[in-house]
Amino acid sequence: MASRVLDWRASPYIDTMDGDQIANLAFLGLLGAAIAGSYFVSNRGQLGKMTQQAMIWALIFIGVIAAFGMWGDIRNTVSPQQMMVGESEISVPLRSDGHYHLSLEVNDVPLEFLVDTGASEVVLTKADARAIGINPDELNYIGSAMTANGSVPVAQVYLDTVELGGIQDANLRALVNGGEMDKSLLGMSYLNGFERIEIRDGELVLSR
Repeated sequence: MASRVLDWRASPYIDTMDGDQIANLAFLGLLGAAIAGSYFVSNRGQLGKMTQQAMIWALIFIGVIAAFGMWGDIRNTVSPQQMMVGESEISVPLRSDGHYHLSLEVNDVPLEFLVDTGASEVVLTKADARAIGINPDELNYIGSAMTANGSVPVAQVYLDTVELGGIQDANLRALVNGGEMDKSLLGMSYLNGFERIEIRDGELVLSR
């Protein structure tokens, strides 16, 4: 049974710069140079108009390259992504909607789930079921589940493979929702497979 530990310890600060940090500083330098150079060129009245425009476009091009190189870090700052910590631990950031979302490969197809500790089962939308090779129109919806919108019909299925980084499960029981649902739910039938479920510095950390 998974344990739940509230841990507010801050991550240790490392006072050294790795290769990625040095590269990021270089990108920032390029971007700053492009902005400053563009301002300088646009105010140089003695330059010919064609030369001035050519230099402006060259600086814009450098700026775009710098911004593209930094996109991964910009994306992680604006919309943080889940991250594997070692071989058996994953850190999941809190999204702006106040929920944790987790991406898994189900039957070798990437799916995004809403982590729901109040749900007892993994519940798939019809669209996600179809994406992993299950035809929702051919299922027998003989069960039912309670949701915020009331009772909905559900059908039992088994997922051949569920993979999260290096963590793999096989033949996992799940339900397909016969009603309308915005996103598939990752319930306790999957989460209970982890030894620890922690909230650490506002992030959901799963350890196995």
